[in-house]
Amino acid sequence: MTTRPTLAEAVRGFTGNRDVRPGRVKLDVPPLVENGNAVGITVTVESPMSANDHVRRIGLFNEKNPQADIAVFHLGPRAGRARISTRIRLASSQTVMAVAEMSDGSLWFGEAQVIVTLAACIEDLL
Repeated sequence: MTTRPTLAEAVRGFTGNRDVRPGRVKLDVPPLVENGNAVGITVTVESPMSANDHVRRIGLFNEKNPQADIAVFHLGPRAGRARISTRIRLASSQTVMAVAEMSDGSLWFGEAQVIVTLAACIEDLL
């Protein structure tokens, strides 16, 4: 049985061990959710999304689910806005983090704490 990577290890896999700075990335997720089976989340990155300054990709990670990586979204200047929305499953109350890689190679992150009253992914935790 393989062990689940920590949140920091999962982020390192995305960033290649480069420095990640706080800021520019905003997570819009409810701080308290009743059911972890479908948690709506929106990630917005401050970027003009021009040919010279845009978001290349956004990685979404979690602290306690059976898999630390949630998704990676690839963007470019033609996306128009540096914003993604999706629904995720959360096994329990935990930290959710988004990391954005910019066209200049810089990495930025934002995170949010989510309290889950009815957990999802229970069968994977047993």
